[in-house]
Amino acid sequence: MAVLNLTEARIRDLPLGSGIHRDEQVKGVMVLCHKTTRSYAVQGDVRRNGRHVRTVRVKIDRCDRIGLREARNRAKSLMSQIQQGVDPTDGPAETGITLERALETHLEEKQHSPRTEEGYRYHLDHYLKHWRKRAVADISRQMVRDLFADLKRKSGETTAASVMRTLRAVVNTAMRVDETLGSNPVAALHVPSTKRRKVAPLDLTGWWQDVEKISPMRRDLHLTMLLTGARRSSILNVRRDDVDLERRILTLTHMKTSDEPMQVPIGKELAAILSARMEADLPLGSGWLWPSVGSRTGHVMEPREDGLPSPHEYRHHARTLYIAAGVPYAESALLLGQKLPGASGGYVHAQHLVEQLRPYAQALEDMVFAAKTKGTVLADGSFVDPLGFKLSGQS
Repeated sequence: MAVLNLTEARIRDLPLGSGIHRDEQVKGVMVLCHKTTRSYAVQGDVRRNGRHVRTVRVKIDRCDRIGLREARNRAKSLMSQIQQGVDPTDGPAETGITLERALETHLEEKQHSPRTEEGYRYHLDHYLKHWRKRAVADISRQMVRDLFADLKRKSGETTAASVMRTLRAVVNTAMRVDETLGSNPVAALHVPSTKRRKVAPLDLTGWWQDVEKISPMRRDLHLTMLLTGARRSSILNVRRDDVDLERRILTLTHMKTSDEPMQVPIGKELAAILSARMEADLPLGSGWLWPSVGSRTGHVMEPREDGLPSPHEYRHHARTLYIAAGVPYAESALLLGQKLPGASGGYVHAQHLVEQLRPYAQALEDMVFAAKTKGTVLADGSFVDPLGFKLSGQS
């Protein structure tokens, strides 16, 4: 840390990225040379009753915005506060809870999935980092509008809207904690709703042709995603011990909407495919159902393949195909791990209905595998029609 008799000319000559340069003339004044900018700051020790409380550093402004004289005058005023035991970085006492503390309270109030919590923290650390220590009461509507416009320009509307939804939820929590907060500044902003994913209809016959071209393990994974409609994290985190081949039950331990594992009945074909898959992967010595030697987790992390649906698109397709296979609405929702609507929906527990749901899982499997043999002439001369029915003596 260099100590210099700072002048305007010397400040202009300070190399960018060279760190901190202290001023000889005014105590605590420094120039911070970042990678792209130079800024004035002041640093001092806050003492109360003769005891050191903390060392604080306060940014004054960028060197290209104010002159050295003005920076020194502001620094003297700030140092006067610091020497009186006042921390200039603290917000006024009446402003209450900070955004950072409001987020912790929000996450403590309700159990969130690890991925949801990670998303909240990512937004705070990357897009709201300058507001972390700011009191929620000090966040104005205009500040929110400016931030939203800036995020849209830099990161796109989807990201900007997602950050605003996080901010709105956290401020709502702060308002429940601090009764002095009057309104949510995000409420004055029109936050675009999440755009519905457009999923094209699935041509099962064409899908079979495409999926047969990829490796056997990836083929089995895509088939499992279609026949279960399970979420990406749920299906990729299945372990070998989660597959009960005798009872034909697949246990999903990573659920988005619940901490409880979900037992999914699987059809005869899928059970046979998973049995063969586990036998083939036995030499790898992995505990995962979808092992990957090169992955840091030991299992497949990216299941997408060019020309094939994504995991979430498979979920859409499974929901649609359940209906096409004649599966009632409630049963298809339970098979996908969804909550049933209404008060009575809370009384329905899918884990108690595994065997009752099995015929419907089999109905989806039958429909999918019927498409595999669509238009196929069998060895005995019979013909398999589009619905999979065997018609003797036709070609």
